Amino acid sequence: MEGQVVGRVFRLFRHRLLQLRAGPPQDNSGEALKEPERVQEHSLPNFAGGQHFFEYLLVVSLKKKRSEDDYEPIITYQFPKRENLLRGQQEEEERLLKAIPLFCFPDGNEWASLTEYPRETFSFVLTNVDGSRKIGYCRRLLPAGPGPRLPKVYCIISCIGCFGLFSKILDEVEKRHQISMAVIYPFMQGLREAAFPAPGKTVTLKSFIPDSGTEFISLTRPLDSHLEHVDFSSLLHCLSFEQILQIFASAVLERKIIFLAEGLSTLSQCIHAAAALLYPFSWAHTYIPVVPESLLATVCCPTPFMVGVQMRFQQEVMDSPMEEVLLVNLCEGTFLMSVGDEKDILPPKLQDDILDSLGQGINELKTAEQINEHVSGPFVQFFVKTVGHYASYIKREANGQGHFQERSFCKALTSKTNRRFVKKFVKTQLFSLFIQEAEKSKNPPAGYFQQKILEYEEQKKQKKPREKTVK
Repeated sequence: MEGQVVGRVFRLFRHRLLQLRAGPPQDNSGEALKEPERVQEHSLPNFAGGQHFFEYLLVVSLKKKRSEDDYEPIITYQFPKRENLLRGQQEEEERLLKAIPLFCFPDGNEWASLTEYPRETFSFVLTNVDGSRKIGYCRRLLPAGPGPRLPKVYCIISCIGCFGLFSKILDEVEKRHQISMAVIYPFMQGLREAAFPAPGKTVTLKSFIPDSGTEFISLTRPLDSHLEHVDFSSLLHCLSFEQILQIFASAVLERKIIFLAEGLSTLSQCIHAAAALLYPFSWAHTYIPVVPESLLATVCCPTPFMVGVQMRFQQEVMDSPMEEVLLVNLCEGTFLMSVGDEKDILPPKLQDDILDSLGQGINELKTAEQINEHVSGPFVQFFVKTVGHYASYIKREANGQGHFQERSFCKALTSKTNRRFVKKFVKTQLFSLFIQEAEKSKNPPAGYFQQKILEYEEQKKQKKPREKTVK
């Protein structure tokens, strides 16, 4: 059964790659299988309040296969149990639930009972063929009890990208599971009935715990929602500013990027952070924060990808036929493979601007929110300076449909190095998808990126009178 599930996932995975190369699908009437791909949680919508927190809470445990020494992950607890589903919905749910255990235990089936195991918090993304996404927020740990035992995973499936908030929910689930599975139910039921808060808002849940009494749990959504799913701390711990800049440059040109690390948490956090640097653009290609052993052949794909692989599979990755790959060793802070031109992709002046901004006051930052804003800001500013004038080069018809004037847009840049970079960037899927959305909208979206564009334009206006005075 596991082989069939893996086969389905990988076949659909390759099918989706072909779809991305050919353009958006015209007909989504085919099978709605799940595939591991594209998370870029960094591009998840800016959800308004009112959406449900989650679809499922699952516990995935390791069970020994019959007549074999290997283990296989299976779902041993599910909340809620879905009933009265239509046939198509039931089939889709079955495929989803068969695929999830593979991503909760991506490290293969060679396990042994343990007395100590460090908890790990990570996430994965399953993308449907119609583009809809489900995120799995996972906490893997050793359950309480005497003697050697096997780790298990708590997994919350949601359509919402907010890693920090779901990490707190997993803390509450873990705390209740140490008492009894029965204590989890009322907490998750209350969470399921609560509406997901708008940015900056808080929802408070009332929950009873035996021997502790009634607790009030506050879940606050960050005000700056474009970074609510990201934690840059791991990326900064593993790599230098210069290396992060080279990864960003490779991602901007949609190359193949592989991250290697021991821990699932490190892999998950670093790949999400790398993808988040592309804001306001969305990585539209293969994206798997932790590649299961069964899908290691992903690294041989000819199309762009951003994936995370556990260090134990390093040799298999190195022996795979790959071209133009940036292979990042997060444990050692080195590049094991590279194309060689990563330092030359971005305009030199803008590279210096990013590095200067990253280095200023980094040691004075205390909170995760401060670190996130500090790291993200220079990369957002890079896009403001290179493509922030895009809205002025969308000509609109009477019905409001816009048409992007690519040639005039590129010519508007006075810097030759900036223009040379932008001429390459406008050919990427990143930029194409962004512009397609902009062409449909009569006005630029009133988001964080637009705010920074307006601030930059105001700064330029104020700078011009000063320059005239000096002359």
